[in-house]
Formats: sequence, C-alpha cells, structure tokens
Amino acid sequence: MSRVGKYPVMVPKDVTVSVTKEKVTVKGKLGEMSFPLSHKVTVAVEDGRIVCTPVNKEKETRAMWGTMRAQINNLVKGVSVGFKKKLEMVGVGYKAQVQGKVLKLSLGFSHDIDFPIPEGIKIVCTTPTNLEISGCSKLVVGQVAAKIRAYRGPEPYKGKGIKYEGEEILRKEGKKK
Repeated sequence: MSRVGKYPVMVPKDVTVSVTKEKVTVKGKLGEMSFPLSHKVTVAVEDGRIVCTPVNKEKETRAMWGTMRAQINNLVKGVSVGFKKKLEMVGVGYKAQVQGKVLKLSLGFSHDIDFPIPEGIKIVCTTPTNLEISGCSKLVVGQVAAKIRAYRGPEPYKGKGIKYEGEEILRKEGKKK
C-alpha cells in the first residue's frame, strides 16, 4: 500500500495557503485554486509545509489520506509552476491553429473542427502539427488534451492521428497478399 499521505507538501515562498474546515485555498503567481476537504483527514500548515493526518485507522480513511495529500500537492504545483501536455498530429493535411478563444483543427474530415478553449487553459501551436496545452489545474489540462486527442486518435496501421508527445503507438502489420 502506498504511503503518500505521510509526506508533507512543501509550500514555495511565492505561494500562500489558507485552510478552513471545508476547503483548502492556494494562491500563487498563476492563479488561485481551492479544493474541498474530506472529514476523514485533518490538514494543517506548519513551517511552510502542509501536513495531512488521518482521523482514524480505517482502510477508507487511509485511502482518503493519500488522495487529499496528492490533491493538495497538485494545487500547490499548479499555482506555482503549472501543468503542460504536448500533442503531436501525424498525417497528411493534419494541422491546428488558434484563433482567439477557438482552436481550429483540420483532421481530414469534410469540415474543420472548432474546439472552444476553456477558461484558465492556454493552447499554443508551436508548429501547425504540434500543440502545447498549459494551465494551473492538472485535471482540466488532462481533460482538454484527452478531448482533442479523441477527435482523431492514433491508428495502429499507419500511425496517423493525434498522440501525446513521446507516446509509442504499437504498429500492426497490414494485409498480406
């Protein structure tokens, strides 16, 4: 069993943390985020560290202990450094461009796909076939990347589609004569 919960979350100097009975609020240079607390875990700020402790020794409480610590760590990392996902488009004519608050995707369909960029997310097209999605919420960045990838997932025969940077696509052999 993982013991993630026992490690304290280090708080950088430029980040402020406030803990109430219901939620944890974290402010940093990239924004402000909050997360609701579980009644099974107590959270305290001590000497520039956030410490989570379980209320009792039940299995469900220990699971929530690690989950709360991981969520708080993601909040602190998100408002100080941020999260990024990079996508690559492989295929003839596949390209993307950002126009205001809309991402235009040309993926070989009869029409372009207009993907509205959510609030708090920044999408940059480094090249017409590479996207960089960044934001302070790990959850939202991952969901946006997954939604864009779902429009044309990588296929195993030619490797065409949208994939994460560095993702290995298992290739299959085509038809034999």
